[in-house]
Amino acid sequence: MRLPNVDNVVDSAANAWDLLVGRGVADLSRTPSSIIDEGPQRTVHRYRTPTRPRPLRHAPVLLVPPLAAPATCFDLRRGCSIAEHLLARGYPTYLVDYGPISFNDRDLGLEHWVDDVIPRAVEVVSEDTGGERVQVVGWCLGGIMATLAAAGHRELPISSLALIASPFDFEKVRLMAPIRRLADLTGGRLVSGLYRALGGAPATLVSLGFRATAIDRYVTKPIWITRNLDNREVLAHMEAVDDYMANMLAYPGRTFGQLYHRFFRVNELAQGRLQLTEDRRIDLSRVEQPVLTVAGKSDVLAPVPAVLAVENLLPNAPEVETHVAPGGHLGVLTGRSAMTTTWNYLDEFLARHDTHEESHERAAGEVAA
Repeated sequence: MRLPNVDNVVDSAANAWDLLVGRGVADLSRTPSSIIDEGPQRTVHRYRTPTRPRPLRHAPVLLVPPLAAPATCFDLRRGCSIAEHLLARGYPTYLVDYGPISFNDRDLGLEHWVDDVIPRAVEVVSEDTGGERVQVVGWCLGGIMATLAAAGHRELPISSLALIASPFDFEKVRLMAPIRRLADLTGGRLVSGLYRALGGAPATLVSLGFRATAIDRYVTKPIWITRNLDNREVLAHMEAVDDYMANMLAYPGRTFGQLYHRFFRVNELAQGRLQLTEDRRIDLSRVEQPVLTVAGKSDVLAPVPAVLAVENLLPNAPEVETHVAPGGHLGVLTGRSAMTTTWNYLDEFLARHDTHEESHERAAGEVAA
């Protein structure tokens, strides 16, 4: 029988102490930021660099989270933070945060975010960087809403769109098949009555729903911890993900209804359009920016076919770059393997469509003229 390494025993003991008695093993302190704009369900943050501010070298990046998920998805933990990574690459990095949703917000629909929150955040970021065009990065529903905003407001100074784990064909989300069948049997009345009575989808239910997609992970968690007790990095990521899942937010009632009926039941996005309101339809064919989309290989909430379906819905985008990377729904965005896959794809895409030098050359030409 092989005896355990002494160093492994010591590491395991230290990690066990920090997990059970101490303050944990993950550094959950957030990347410093300043608030530069506020409005209803809109707080725009500018991340601050740890060193003295330098002259602008790149066009800005705006991070767009989904609804019902904390905006910390882009800043999960120190050492595994997209915000931290982009700052290190020299990008002026911004985040739009919607804040918590209450029962009083039940009448807010998708149009609030597509026509107001995200367009205003893009404009604020552009103004804050002297009129630069903005590269937008969205995760899950955040990517969908950013795409709809770009299609519905072509005047916005958006130079590119990066969509991570954003599904556009909901018939390919097999996890939702039972809900769709139930809706067909009841005419959608059962779920409609429930979310109207609750004013939306409460945070507790949203958190339980996300956890249910990885129920096997929670069942085998004690065994998994025991096997990895000497690996502090792995334990830190587990702790960060658990903390994130425990802090999910609510969906407003009207928005949840639109997602349920328009996305899940009718599957409008797969047809390249969305009836946002009774008198307003947005066609994805109006997107004219280059697009990057990354799907998670083991993502059950946004399976690969559902995510890559967007490639055929953007006929006027000059480029639609697609990738499949390891990880589930959150893992493909900010898992440990994402740093060498998704983040590399994002780095190359952002560098290729950085308009900072172009804008300076244009300004110099205007001054000369």
